[in-house]
Amino acid sequence: MCTGKCSRCIAYTLYPLVFLSMLCNIILFFPGGAVKYSREGHITEEVKYMGGLIGGGLMVLIPALYISCTGEEGCMGNRCGMFLSIGFAVEGLAGALYSFIVAASGVGNGPLCLYNGQWTTPFKNSNASYQSDPKVWPLCIEPKNVVQFNTGLFCTLIAVSCVQAILCAIQMINGLIGCLCGTCNKTETGTIN
Repeated sequence: MCTGKCSRCIAYTLYPLVFLSMLCNIILFFPGGAVKYSREGHITEEVKYMGGLIGGGLMVLIPALYISCTGEEGCMGNRCGMFLSIGFAVEGLAGALYSFIVAASGVGNGPLCLYNGQWTTPFKNSNASYQSDPKVWPLCIEPKNVVQFNTGLFCTLIAVSCVQAILCAIQMINGLIGCLCGTCNKTETGTIN
């Protein structure tokens, strides 16, 4: 496969992942579908770090936009453009890793919820894994079903960030090959880049 076509394929795969990452993070601000928890500040700390919006979102979107341009004919579809795509792919990889770390921390610490009359993270210091014991989930009185809500969305962010990281790593290799061998674009034929 031509390195330019590979770049386009990677970029077009990253776009829906960026959208999904941002969407998951936005939804996490509204546990139980209610705005009142955000307004009152009863949101899990890891949601406020915005790993899905900043890391898996903007930090991957900008490289995806550039990487898609390197797959097209024109000023970026050459060896220099492919070289620069390596740096953008590193930025995307860093964003995906940030999203992964925040989401994994969110799953590990558990949600912020009303427990014994106060807002706390009751599963943060528990020795046992609360995800495998659904009997303890009702301990969180409010927001309703917050354990399933947070765990599902943070696990989705973990999966998305893993795929994003893999795609950015592939683009780093693809960019190196494109830098050394060319992009297979028609405008590059016969020219020295």
